[in-house]
Amino acid sequence: MIQIQNLTKVYRLSNKQKKEQNTKEGKKIAADHISLYMKKGEIYGILGTNGAGKTTILRCLATLLKPTEGSVQIDGYDTVKEGEEVRKRIGFLTNEMKLDPQFRLNYLVRFFGMLHGMKDAEIEERKNELFQRFGIMDFQDKLIEELSTGMKQKAAIAVSLIHDPEVIIFDEPTSGLDIITARAVTDYLLELKEKGKTIVISTHIMSEAEKLCDRIAVIMDGKKVIEGTLDEILQQTEQKDLEDAFFSLYQKTNK
Repeated sequence: MIQIQNLTKVYRLSNKQKKEQNTKEGKKIAADHISLYMKKGEIYGILGTNGAGKTTILRCLATLLKPTEGSVQIDGYDTVKEGEEVRKRIGFLTNEMKLDPQFRLNYLVRFFGMLHGMKDAEIEERKNELFQRFGIMDFQDKLIEELSTGMKQKAAIAVSLIHDPEVIIFDEPTSGLDIITARAVTDYLLELKEKGKTIVISTHIMSEAEKLCDRIAVIMDGKKVIEGTLDEILQQTEQKDLEDAFFSLYQKTNK
C-alpha cells in the first residue's frame, strides 16, 4: 500500500540555523536512505527522539515535502509525480495543524469536504458520522476559538478525515491531549484499522505504540535502526518491553 525506497531528505542550513544547532555544517540530513513498507489494514508506528526524522518522513508521505533522493509511493502513485492522486487517498493530521479560529466547525468541515469534491449529501452524512463518533455534534456551530484543546483535536480529525481516505497519516496523534480525548483518538484508530484502512503514526509514547501498532520502525539520526513487530523487536534487542528496547537501541546508536 505504501512503499518508501531509499528516502533521503537534506535541508540546507542558514547561518542562524547553524548557530542554533551549534554546527558549522551547511546541511542537515533529516532522512538518510530509509526504506519502509506499510501494508493495507495495519497500523504502522514510527518511533524516534525529537529531531530523529519522523515528521520529515510523514511530510514526504503527505506530499508536503519532496525527497532529495529516493521515492515514495502510495497505492501505486508517486508522491512527487502524482501528488494530486495521492492527496485524494490520504488524510494527514499533525499536532501543528491550526484551524482558523474565526470559522465555525460546521463551516470548516463542509469547506474541506467541498475541496475534496464531495457532494453536499455525502458531506452531511460523513460529517454526522464523525461528529457523533467524537461527541462534537453540539459544538458544530461554535467558533474554533471557543473550543477546548481536546475539542479542537477532534475537530481537526473530522476535517482531515471528512473524505474517508484509505490511508491515514497522523503525526503525534495524542500529543498534549487529556487521557479521555487521547483514548477516544486511539480507539478510533483501531476502528479504522478494522475497516481495512492503512494507518501510519509517529509517536514518542511507547505504551501507545505497544497497544496500537502491528509493526514498528525506530528512526535515530535520520536512519532506520530496526523494524518489525513488537515481539520481533523485543527478541532482537533482548528486552522485556518497548521502552527498554528503545533505550537499548539509543545507547548503541550513540556510543
